[in-house]
Amino acid sequence: MVKRCKWADYNDLMKAYHDKEWGTPEHDDKNLYELLILEGMQAGLSWNTVLQKRNNFRKAFDNFDYNKIVRYKEKKIEELMQNKGIIRNRLKIQSVITNAKSFINVQEEFGSFNKYIWNFVDNIPVHNSWKNLEDLPPNTELSNRISKDMKKRGFKFIGTTIIYSFLQAIGVVNDHTIDCFRYKELDNLL
Repeated sequence: MVKRCKWADYNDLMKAYHDKEWGTPEHDDKNLYELLILEGMQAGLSWNTVLQKRNNFRKAFDNFDYNKIVRYKEKKIEELMQNKGIIRNRLKIQSVITNAKSFINVQEEFGSFNKYIWNFVDNIPVHNSWKNLEDLPPNTELSNRISKDMKKRGFKFIGTTIIYSFLQAIGVVNDHTIDCFRYKELDNLL
């Protein structure tokens, strides 16, 4: 039997996300933007809810093409507010557009969002050694620092807890528990 982080045993979708994505170092700007947006959409909800709607989000937000999203106007926001396949929270939807602008500005300044975000850890993932799921913190000094910097750059829905979840998702932080098969796989990538 495969041993994985307890949270992933919720359903097959969560297992697949855990086994193939979560904690794997991500360096593609398009994927980084998608995960940043999805983490913001999760605020106050479960990750399962977001994963269930992921394909709907992709369709609704032009496959997370931030160069298109940055041009969204009020008509598009109203259209998204009527889309029952996504999370219809006006502030969250507006943050997708705001964050596209900030994302592009970061790309222009650093050459890529990837360079910006991975620079916080000198391009070396933080490899934690948590025994139990309950040991994982909701945020850290690193997520506090990144959240503060991103807020200065105009990003929205990027509080320290959301940023910590984002860092876990993109592999900047490996928070698989030590008994999880992915823990060792990711450790071997270092």
